[in-house]
Amino acid sequence: MSFARRLLINAPRSASFQLLKVQTARCSAPLSRTAHARFSSNPQLHSATPADDLLLSQSCVKRLAEILDKGQYLRIAVEGGGCSGFQYKFLVDAARNEDDRVFEKNGVGIIIDLDSLEFVKGSTVDFSQELIRSSFQVVKNPQAEHGCSCGSSFSVKL
Repeated sequence: MSFARRLLINAPRSASFQLLKVQTARCSAPLSRTAHARFSSNPQLHSATPADDLLLSQSCVKRLAEILDKGQYLRIAVEGGGCSGFQYKFLVDAARNEDDRVFEKNGVGIIIDLDSLEFVKGSTVDFSQELIRSSFQVVKNPQAEHGCSCGSSFSVKL
């Protein structure tokens, strides 16, 4: 099943899926981190260096602002599968788990569990619109050795 179809199936019915013009400018400023002290008794688990951050492109921030309701986040997860060994999974989610890290920028946010963060830390999340599809993508992933041509799966550097 295509990524766009999965996103549409998992998105709330009230979400707006209007097409937008993709900006060519990229925003390379790191997202702010929301402290998880209220979710975990061990703050050292959530201490982060800039290499642990996720970056958001301007087109990603703009698209998230269009489709997310208040209290919703884009959840990124890494699962085994795909043609290269691991695949990215994107869901619209309002639930935050104890082991989630939250990255916010301009009123929109991404949540990712600590296990998945190990596979994508230092990456950029982008929204890409092409003639055949529109999708969120993890690009410039320093943890990936190579990926498939569509960008939805990758192999990990050892």
